[in-house]
Amino acid sequence: MATSTGGRSSEHALSVYRALRARGSHRFSALTGELGLTEVQAADCWAELEALGLVSGAGPDEDAQVTAVDPEVALLRVLAREAQEARARQQRTELAYTAVEELTRRYLRGGTAVPSEVEVEVLTGSSRVQQTLEGLSDTVRTEIASMHPGALPTGEFLTAGLDRDRRLIEAGARVRAIYQQRFLSVPALADYFQRQIELGVEVRLAAVVPLNMILSDRRLALLPIDPDDLDSGAILARGSALVRSYTALYDYCWHTSAVLGRTEEYQHGSDRLTDQQHAAIRMLAAGMKDEKIARSLGISLRTLSRLLSEVMQELGASSRFEAGVRAAKLGWLD
Repeated sequence: MATSTGGRSSEHALSVYRALRARGSHRFSALTGELGLTEVQAADCWAELEALGLVSGAGPDEDAQVTAVDPEVALLRVLAREAQEARARQQRTELAYTAVEELTRRYLRGGTAVPSEVEVEVLTGSSRVQQTLEGLSDTVRTEIASMHPGALPTGEFLTAGLDRDRRLIEAGARVRAIYQQRFLSVPALADYFQRQIELGVEVRLAAVVPLNMILSDRRLALLPIDPDDLDSGAILARGSALVRSYTALYDYCWHTSAVLGRTEEYQHGSDRLTDQQHAAIRMLAAGMKDEKIARSLGISLRTLSRLLSEVMQELGASSRFEAGVRAAKLGWLD
C-alpha cells in the first residue's frame, strides 16, 4: 500500500477530502483549482487519496465526478487487500519451501539416503566450485579430509582457511590435510601448517600427492575433472559406494605420508634416498613420463632431471633403465 508523500501533501489531501465530503462529489480538477493547488499538488493529492481508498472516480485529469469514500469503508477495503496480498505471499513462501525441501532431499542426501545410491554432478566455473566448497564446510558433521598437490594461495585465503578450520573443530569435527612436503620451504605455508596444528588440524606431508581431493563425512567427494587442468571444473560425487573408493585412496595417501616434523629419509641398506627421490624412481620404473612425474611431485622438469641424476649417481647407473634395474634388485621398488 502506498504511503504519504510528505507532511504538506497530506495537509492538501486532507483539505481536498473534506471538501469532497462536504459536496458529496465534484470534478477533481475544479475542486483543487478552487483550493488554489497547482497541478503537481493536485496530482500528489489524488495519488495519496486513491492509495488510501478515500476517493473513487475516473481520475484527476478526467472531466468526470469524483466521490469521497467513507473512511470506514476505505479502511475495510485496505485491510481486505492487505489480507489478500498476505495470503499470496504465504502461498509463494510455501511453494519456495517445497522447492528447497525437494532440492535438499535430492542433493544433500541426509541420513535417509540409500547407501548404495550414487550421484555425480559436474561443476563448471570457479564460482560454482567455490560455492560448493563453502557448502561442504558448512554441512560437515564428523570429518573433512583434504589433500593438495599444488601450491596454495597466501594472504586472505590462508586466513579464511584457518577460520573455517577453527569453526569445524569447535563444532567437534575432525579435520585432516595432506600437503606436498616441499611446501615447508615456503615460510608463509610452513607457518600456516603450524597454526593449523595448533588449532587441532591433523597435518601430514608427502612427497607425492596425486590430486586435489576433499572428502566430507565419507559421503561426499570433490575432485577435479582433469587433475592436469584445474580450470576445467570439478566433480561432486555422492553416495558411499563411489565415495568409499576415494576414501580408500585418501587413506592410503594418509598412511604413507609423514606427520609434520617427522619426515625422514628412506633407509635401504647402505644407500639412502629421500621421500621425493624414492617416489621418483618408483614412478619412473612404472613407465610414467617425465611430465607426469614432475606434476605429481609438484616440481619442474629441470628439478626432476637433477633429482633423477642424483638417484643414478647413488646407484652407480649410467642410464635410467640401468637405474631402474638396480633399484629393483635392491628392493627399492617394493
